[in-house]
Amino acid sequence: MSLRNRELLNLLVVGVLTGIGFASVYIARQAEVSTASLSYALFFLALYLAAHVVARYAVPYADPYLLPLAALLTAIGLTMIYRLDPTNAFRQGLWIVIGVAVFAATLLGLRHDYRAIERYKYLLGVAAVALLFLPGLPVFGQTVNGARLWVHVGPLEFQPGELAKILLICFLAGYLREKREVLAQGSAKAIGPLLVVWGAAMLVLVVSNDLGSALLYFGIFLAMLYVATARLTYVIAGVALFLIGSAGAYKVVGHVRERVAIWLNPWKTEHTTGYQLVQSTYSIGNGHFGGTGLGKGTFETTAGHPLIPSLNTDFIYSALAQELGLIGCAAVVLLYMLFCLRGFRAALLAEDGFSKLLAVGLTFGFALQTFIIVGGILRVIPLTGITLPFVSYGGSSIVANFILLALLLLVSNRAQEPK
Repeated sequence: MSLRNRELLNLLVVGVLTGIGFASVYIARQAEVSTASLSYALFFLALYLAAHVVARYAVPYADPYLLPLAALLTAIGLTMIYRLDPTNAFRQGLWIVIGVAVFAATLLGLRHDYRAIERYKYLLGVAAVALLFLPGLPVFGQTVNGARLWVHVGPLEFQPGELAKILLICFLAGYLREKREVLAQGSAKAIGPLLVVWGAAMLVLVVSNDLGSALLYFGIFLAMLYVATARLTYVIAGVALFLIGSAGAYKVVGHVRERVAIWLNPWKTEHTTGYQLVQSTYSIGNGHFGGTGLGKGTFETTAGHPLIPSLNTDFIYSALAQELGLIGCAAVVLLYMLFCLRGFRAALLAEDGFSKLLAVGLTFGFALQTFIIVGGILRVIPLTGITLPFVSYGGSSIVANFILLALLLLVSNRAQEPK
């Protein structure tokens, strides 16, 4: 069976699972199956079949599992959002349409040679920094739950950090490929970029009041630096610098200090913002091993008020944990692991340095973002406002992840095409 036919078969399976999921939610809520609920599944399947057609034309030799895995994660998120609020599910569906359109445009625009973006690495780097500091502007920036990550322009709200992450990875892939020999020598001059990126990460932490975003950007840089130079010394020095900077931010930034205090003990009465994490913990515990079942979880009080604020964005993993249980959530985490496995496989197969670094950066960023939000909800690390890739409600996250998926497919296609 060809690679694209294998991809098509997997997408059909995802379509069936999506239909079962929507039907289960509707039966649990309405005690009947509605064509309105199944229309979401049919629409979803048609959308990804269109993405498959574009992939079949633009990247015929790409990995056949990346697109189905992304489709299944998106289906899980859309099903849970539909279960929580059908109106938000409709909006999320529109964002998925936009995401697939951007995915197709990326594949078609870069199908001949995506490595051309390396020539614009410095421009991409400047754009990434500008996007990171955009929420700090007094006119456009918006503070949500204490963190300044959003930009509000008229009716449009988005997180510029999601797109900045992709641009930053493209810049680092080009820069590190060019400077890898100098960096590998470990000269004092080579330490400069490490200090510059560390300083930028600390500035992001101070401007956005968000430890998770700083950890994400700096973690991506350290991972790509290690792959480019194979020097563990840089990683150890980078971790030490980040811990020192975070300790300083803990003393200066009140929001970071509050997040750490909530992480250590969210049940303290003086932590008014710890309510979300406490209710999230109860929700996860209520799921036990097998879960309550799709559509049967408890997320509202008897008066109709939400038990967990921001449930479909920051805390959607808590909803999944309650209705799917430990077994279901372990399966969701396994899907993320499989996606990362295929991404790193594309990096191993790539022959040129830019492609290897690009695939590693994209995949590691995807994995680290998943760990930061899931780890925050499970109280492994302090909670942040980062979204769960492909699952959480939010347009900027969906679009950025579809661009990430397209770039991974382009790298995989070039690595596996007949020479």
